Parts: sequence; C-alpha cells; structure tokens
Amino acid sequence: MNRPLAERIRPKTLNDYISQNHLVGEKGALYQQIKSGMVPSLIFWGPPGTGKTTLANIIANESGRPFYTLSAISSGVKDVREIIEKAKQSGGLFTSKNPILFIDEIHRFSKSQQDSLLGAVEKGWVTLIGATTENPSFEVIPALISRCQVYVLEPFGKEDLERLLERAIQEDELLQSKKIELRETEALFRLSGGDGRKLLNIFELLINSDEGNPIVITNDVVLQKVQKNTVLYDKTGEQHYDIISAFIKSIRGSDPNASVYWLARMIEGGEDVKFIARRMVILASEDIGNANPTALVLANATFQAVNIIGYPEARIILSQCATYLASSPKSNASYLAIGKAQQKVRETGDLSVPMNIRNAPTKLMKDLGYGEGYGYAHDHVNNFIDQEFLPEEIAGTTFYIPGKNPRENTMREFLKKRWKEKYDF
Repeated sequence: MNRPLAERIRPKTLNDYISQNHLVGEKGALYQQIKSGMVPSLIFWGPPGTGKTTLANIIANESGRPFYTLSAISSGVKDVREIIEKAKQSGGLFTSKNPILFIDEIHRFSKSQQDSLLGAVEKGWVTLIGATTENPSFEVIPALISRCQVYVLEPFGKEDLERLLERAIQEDELLQSKKIELRETEALFRLSGGDGRKLLNIFELLINSDEGNPIVITNDVVLQKVQKNTVLYDKTGEQHYDIISAFIKSIRGSDPNASVYWLARMIEGGEDVKFIARRMVILASEDIGNANPTALVLANATFQAVNIIGYPEARIILSQCATYLASSPKSNASYLAIGKAQQKVRETGDLSVPMNIRNAPTKLMKDLGYGEGYGYAHDHVNNFIDQEFLPEEIAGTTFYIPGKNPRENTMREFLKKRWKEKYDF
C-alpha cells in the first residue's frame, strides 16, 4: 500500500469531513444544498490542503451523480469538450442528478479553456466545481464567475488539525500497527501552516523514519527531522504569508533595502509574479495614497508589465517598483477615510440623497423639487460654493483628514480655504 496517508484517510461522507464548518456545518451555506442534492455550479477558493477536492468528491457521492474530474495543469479544450459530450449523453437537461465536472486548479485554465465551459454550465449539462488557490476575481473569467457560487475555504485551525491527527492514528491500518505517543504538536501545526495534507505528510514522514517502540513525537523531534528538509520558501504555506508580510511592512516602513531583500526571497522561491505586483498596487493606495499619487500609477504599470514580461526579467521591474514605493512619502489617510465612511453607512443605513443634489432628468422630478437649490460650482468664484452634499442626518461629518506630508499639506490648505469649519486644524 503505497498511497500517502492523506489519501488513505480521505473522508468519503459529509459526517467525516473536518473543518469548513461555515460551509458544511448544519448551519453552513452548503449543508442543505448538499443534503438535497441540488448543488449549483461552484468555485472553491482556498489555500492548499483545505479540503477542496475532498469536498467535491463528497458532493458527488452524497448526491449520487456521475463525477468527472480534470486537472487544469494537464488538460486542454479537447479534454473539456470530450467530458461535456459524455455529460450531455448521460444527463441532458438540468436535474438534481446531472453530472459533476470537477476541475482542479481552474485558475491555470486559459481564457479560451474557461470559455469552453460556459455553454455546458449555462445549459445545465454539467454542474461545475472548480478549485483554486488564487483569487477567482483575477484568475477566472467574469462570465464563468457569474454562473458559479464562490465559496472560500479557510486554513485548518488547531482543533481541526488535532482531529485530523486523531483520525489518522485511530483509522489508518498502517498507523494502527505502530505504537505512537503524540506528546507535543506545536511544531507539527506550525510547519503545516493550516494545510491538512501537509500535516499528514509530515506526520507520515516522522513515523516512517522512526523505528522506536513506542514512536515518540515531540517538538524537538519534529524540528530535527523535518525542518532541515523543508524548502527555504514555501509559496503555498506559512512562509508565503510571513514573507509577503515582511515585504509589505518593509515598504511601509520606508526601508528599500529590506524591501528588496524580501522581494528576492519571494523571487528565488518562485512566488507568482502577479501576486507580488498585486500586493504593491494595494500598498501604493493604502500606505502612500495622496502623499504621492504617482506611486499608484507606477504600481499599476508594474502589474501590467510583469504580466507581459514574466520571469526572469520581471524581477527588475518588481525591484524598481518596490524601491520606489519604499522611498516614497507615506499616508494612509484615504484608507482611513473609506473605513470611516463605511462604518457610518453601516451605522446609519440608506440615508436619503439631499434634494438639491438629486438628478432631475424629467419635468415631474423638477416639479417635485429634485435638484432645486443646487449651486453649480463653476458659476462661482474659485469654482466653489459652500453647500452641503451629505445627508442631513450626518451633515458636517469629516471622513478624510489629509496626512502630514508636503502634498497633502497642500491639499489641506486648499480644503481649509473652502471648508473652514471642517478643515480648521
């Protein structure tokens, strides 16, 4: 029996499935759909080892549907069309028993490959379940996303990982033949990074490399036997998140040297070039903002450029952007402003738009007072007239407070001259 431990104990029913309670718990978003068998086309988005493939298999098993599977790494349009033809012959119109087509790593499909799925999904010849570790908003075409429900799978928590180990020890025949003392688990959990499959792979490695009786698992044993064999940069595990965090914080902290070092760590580890560039676009607005609006322009240009260039030359473009962002003045004023505004919306609900700034495209609307009293700014000195644009209930509220840097100081002075009460500070 050469199958990996993770495969040997893969759950086959919903009752045995561990984690993702927000989806498959009794009050989960998918629970009733799975139980009824009326499951729509889905995209599961989450890190590796969180049960995406397992959940797709369980849905097929519980509903008794034909199940077809493809890997986006090795499949093309021809493979997709062949399976759709089989599905049409076995299913036809949408029913609770129409076939399920599971596509692993669907983000690796090209646009044309994803396009080839649209007709079958829309006509109900298949129920599509796609699995992806990448944000579907960026990696899956909008037409396909609009036909699917997107569900997010979370990394395994500590309790989930504990249950996974317990099941492995109690249910796996090979492990049952060994005496195992699980004294400490912190190192195991930390190295797994919330990846259930990785946890089981590490655990199996420990068991197979220890001829003791009993086999004693401690933090020291784990670190001695496993950590020295792990890669320096695991782009799907804990270091993926730790190093991107170090990279972002170095740029935010205006340290170009640390920024380019952490960038190099990601590049050498084979990190997705689009992931790095995308994070810099976000940072350019969140942490620099109006202190230097050009930062967002450069970051966006970087994202576009690296998509065209790719590695290895993309490293030069990434480095230029990272060092520029790190060396730029910083402001999170815009980031704070939208947070305050959203909080106010949640607190106050859908407040009415003031009559004077409502649109009045018809005579009836004009007769009802829409747009009445609105002052057209360009008809006044300095293209400005003091009037209220917020709903009456929150009139005078200040959300945006310019940061303390040369560019936003200029903006503050501009706003002071026009809105003396709001910006008299």
